[in-house]
This record gives sequence, C-alpha cells and structure tokens, in this order.
Amino acid sequence: MKIEVPMPKMGESIMEGTILKWHKKVGDAIRKDEILFEISTDKVDSEIPSAVDGIVTDIFADEGTTFEVGKIVAYIETGAVENSVAELPNKAEAPNDAFDEPLQRQTMAADIQVQKNGNDVKKETKRFYSPLVMSISNKENISFDEMETIAGSGLGGRVTKNDLLAYLKKRSEYPSGKIASNKITNRFVRDLVEPIPMDNIRQKIMSHMIKSRDTSVHVSATIEVDISKIYTFINKNKETYQRQYGAKLTYMAFVSHAVTQAINAYPVINSSIEGTTILQKRFVNLGIAVALEPNGLIVPNIKNSHEKSILELAKAISELAEKARTKKLSPDDVSNGTFSITNYGVFGTIIGTPIINQPEVAVLGVGAVIKKPVVIEVDGTDAIAIRPIMHLALSHDHRVVDGMIGGKFLSFVKEALEKFDEKNMI
Repeated sequence: MKIEVPMPKMGESIMEGTILKWHKKVGDAIRKDEILFEISTDKVDSEIPSAVDGIVTDIFADEGTTFEVGKIVAYIETGAVENSVAELPNKAEAPNDAFDEPLQRQTMAADIQVQKNGNDVKKETKRFYSPLVMSISNKENISFDEMETIAGSGLGGRVTKNDLLAYLKKRSEYPSGKIASNKITNRFVRDLVEPIPMDNIRQKIMSHMIKSRDTSVHVSATIEVDISKIYTFINKNKETYQRQYGAKLTYMAFVSHAVTQAINAYPVINSSIEGTTILQKRFVNLGIAVALEPNGLIVPNIKNSHEKSILELAKAISELAEKARTKKLSPDDVSNGTFSITNYGVFGTIIGTPIINQPEVAVLGVGAVIKKPVVIEVDGTDAIAIRPIMHLALSHDHRVVDGMIGGKFLSFVKEALEKFDEKNMI
C-alpha cells in the first residue's frame, strides 16, 4: 500500500516548509522513525522521520524548494522493505504542475544540450539543473554560459526555480545582461573568488537582523561583574552537581537567574511594542542563543524562567542547546520569547553589542570571564587583588527602555551575581 508523505505542519502559524535535504532516494528502504528528510520553516529546522517501514517509491520535492503544509512530497510503499528498485511500482507523476520533476529523473552532473548556430551542441556541467529549471531557461533563452553564472540557493549551490525567476527579474532591470550580483564577481579574477550561496538559516538570520536594526533604536551599555563567589562555587561543586543532578554548571545558568530577578524589579524590559502600545509581559520566556555549526544561530527559549531555580535553569539550557544542535527543536521552543541572552564569551569575546531579538526590547550579552587586577577595599583601605571579571552588555530599545532603566537593570544583575546565595541553587 502506498503511504502519502505530506509536508508536515510544524506549528499553528506555519503554512509552508522548505526541503533542505533528502536522507533517502527513490528505491531506498526505510524503517519507521528513520529520518526521511529535513525541512526548514520560518521558526526552526527539523528532521522528519518516516511513519512506516517501506520503500521510497516517489519523491516530488526538489531540495531547496518550498511547499505548502499538507502537499504530498513523497510516497512510501509499505510491505516488503528490500532495497530493490526493480520491484518498485511505476513512478507517479507529480500531483501539481507547480512541482519540480521527481528527483529520480534528475542528475547531479549532466550533458546539457544547447543551441549554437542552429546546431545542437553538448556541454558538460558539474552543477545541478532540474528539468523544470532547464525548461524555464530554454523558454527564456538563457544560454548555457549564462546559467553557469547564476548563484544557487539550493543544497551545494543548486539553482532552484526561485533562483532562476529572481535572476530573470533582475536581468530585465539590466538590459545589457550584466546583473549586480555578477558584477561583484567580475571585479576579481574568477578563480580567486568562491561564490557561496547563503543557506536557509543564514538568509533568515540576515533578514531578522536587518529587521531588528531598522525597527529598534539600539542603545548599548556595559558593566563589569566580579563573579568570585560563583567562580569558586562552580569549581568546587561542578562534579558533584553533574553526578548527583545530571546538570552541568555554567555561568549562563547563574546569569539567567539574575536576569529573571532583575526583570521582576524592572518589568518594562520584558516587553514588546504594538503600534503605540507597550505590551508588558507578566511571565518570562528567556531566550538563550545557541550557535550552530558550521555557521548559524537560533534562539530557543525557556518557558516561565521566572519560576525556576539555578539548577533547573542549568538543566533547561543544556537540554535546549542539545535539541538545537540535533535539530529536535519544535516551533514552540522558538516562539513567544520575552527577553534574550547571548553568550559570545564562550568563544573568548570579552565585550560585544548584541542586536535585539524582535519583537523583544532588550538583549543581554555575556562576555568571557577573565582574571584581572581590580581595586578592592579591605578594612577601609584600597588594595589591588586578582579577581575573575565578567563583562555584561545590555542592548535596549530606546523607544521603551531609557538609559536610566537600562543602567538600573544592569546594576541589579551585577549585584545579584556578586552576592550569589547558594539557597537559590535548588
């Protein structure tokens, strides 16, 4: 029996998804819960497992293409799971003319027929062109050499239908055929420039950061924190907590707890803006930025962080980071955040000026802990001591958060960290 594989619905507000990668090809056997393909939505990237044992008989969605939720992207034949293409039923045509041709009809390297002086001439390419892309290029009289210059956003630089349509739109704006994106490359020796198409995550980050820059009036302030008490506590207790509670003690858990306390004191920093109305939240969903290899970032959030102890926050941070790096996050994990923290200190950076995560109005940057000489007072006398110092940077939206509130918020976090009390651990 053929089982339909639709584009899954990953959340109430998610209406479409982009195929990032197929883990199986037509003719491959697949087991229930084995990963079939990866998708990307506006919220999160996810791995989609098979719901049944069977053989993949049809794939209708090219990598890099976007489909509405519910559209059929593949079929799986249940029953025998021998990996034998010969025993498969006849291939079905794609159910929608807007779909690209099935992957089984496409090749990564191809001999392309092109017209030259009225004769068919074969040219070889190592780039991927789907039949749909080739059909459009022939219809629009795009030469082979011109096709080779188009930057692709698909996997491995693949040219997708949307890439080609975008190119055609730009080409109409440049009668000479010289498009802006190509002019950049042409300024250099071609072999010395590597065009790297942005992947889906990079494009989303770019769009989100530009939106934040153009929306919020960013103001940044920094403060130094002497974290001697926390530094000593972690070094003394990290193995015990790992063994007894399964929790890895990091500075982020302590900073997160101090932030929730500071938000309670200055709740306007836990707001968003709707028109000329400030929406001040009575709950804290704390976003924790997670770096993704090789080049990406996502901000899942800990729901109701204000109700959690330092230990509970430590566990939650570790769990979210693991889910982010293994593509197990749900849309709910990255929705409805109220305040974010980014830890660039883990890479050795001391001070930074983070960009606000929309639609929030503030973000805290955590710098690396470094030992440095500081002036302290001992029995009324100034003295120099070596202390572990952390720099915190707060970027806030001046439309809502003025410098006074931003400064008081930072000072509250500093005091909470410097006066760390073990009773808040559990």
